Amino acid sequence: MEEQRGRSSGLRGAGQVMTEGGITDRADDAVVEAEVRAVREEYADEEAEAAEIEAAENAAALDVPLSLRITRELDGELRRRAAAEQIPTSALVRRLLNSAVYGRHAPVLTVEQVEQIARRVAQETAAGR
Repeated sequence: MEEQRGRSSGLRGAGQVMTEGGITDRADDAVVEAEVRAVREEYADEEAEAAEIEAAENAAALDVPLSLRITRELDGELRRRAAAEQIPTSALVRRLLNSAVYGRHAPVLTVEQVEQIARRVAQETAAGR
């Protein structure tokens, strides 16, 4: 009977605290605080790493303005793609230029070339039977 009164009256035991949600253990609070602290430390580490990378990129970059004549359509498309990726248009253009100049692009086969290859393989297979 005494246990029932203790529970229903909302009496807290040793090591427990009252919160808006009811009675909680201090151990639970310590666990939550430790998790929050770990997440904050991880976030701070990621931010520091990103800042280092950005600083290295800025140090390696030349600040050379580039003037181009492009169509309004190309300008609009670049701005839309940059907005979709949530990066500045200049960053998108730099990435595209780097990819175009330094990227290793394998030649792409046309539909006609693929069909020719398929016909040749089919003929060779039929001749070999």
